Amino acid sequence: MFGNLSPFVLEMKLTVNLKFPDFNRFSQNRRTLMKLIIVSGLSGAGKTIALNSLEDMDVYCVDNLPVGLLPAFAEQISRMEIGERCVAVGIDARTVALQDMPTLLQTLRDNNISYEVMFLEADNHILIKRFSETRRKHPLSTPNIPLAEAIMRERQLLEPVASRADIRIDTTHTHVHQLRDMIRLRVKLRHLPGLSLLFESFGFKYGVPSDADFVFDMRCLPNPHWEPGLRNLTGRDEPVILFLQAQPKVQQMYADLVKLLSDWIPQFEAENRSYLTIAIGCTGGHHRSVFMAEQLTQFFSKQRAVVLVRHRELP
Repeated sequence: MFGNLSPFVLEMKLTVNLKFPDFNRFSQNRRTLMKLIIVSGLSGAGKTIALNSLEDMDVYCVDNLPVGLLPAFAEQISRMEIGERCVAVGIDARTVALQDMPTLLQTLRDNNISYEVMFLEADNHILIKRFSETRRKHPLSTPNIPLAEAIMRERQLLEPVASRADIRIDTTHTHVHQLRDMIRLRVKLRHLPGLSLLFESFGFKYGVPSDADFVFDMRCLPNPHWEPGLRNLTGRDEPVILFLQAQPKVQQMYADLVKLLSDWIPQFEAENRSYLTIAIGCTGGHHRSVFMAEQLTQFFSKQRAVVLVRHRELP
């Protein structure tokens, strides 16, 4: 089951502005080099795995740092001569003053600290299942507050954080290894120059990716699943590719998607977006969606520097 990170940063504005005036005298160049990733989310949604994944990427990760030590900690990090520093911290619903998140983020901006918020979530029934399987206690549950009620309460408390998330990941249909890959991919894309594209195939019967900017449905196309020789293959196998390439509706869908995305991707790029996730779905996520995601990746890779593909339902 996914675990929790401990609270750490939400009362930062009080400490920085009132108790430690020296923090505001850091050089602008040093503070600009610091990158802060605020990791939050529902208990059981994967915050601990997210923190571990960031640590594997050489991000300096901190868990359960007392708020009173935050200014001294920030000063120490800013003085380390290690080039660009990336620090990740975790917060959860036990942290007080979650409603002050806008003020906290403004304090970070005022001190020239670059930051982004990562929020992890999952459906309630999945969270209940994870807690039941591991028999761990939800941080907000008590003898008078059952698990389902604690999850709902936590979701409400974390809304000020979730609504300001730069990276939002739904782990309902994601296992541990997929989540680690997703964390690394999201963070990597946000730090590459220009706008990056991610084409992601998926199966509608397993749920639509919540972080998708575009969602396209391939279920109207001829289905290789009903061809006995193709059923156990995927959209990356040559027999399936040849089958779908021979279908006029598939070629029309491909041409329409190329035109639509070619017209609108530059508009998102003009808004300084770091990346776009384009989800391509079919029934099971093995044939039509995989084929189309691969074809679109090949096309746009010839035009753009960073174009990636991910197949959610494939091993």
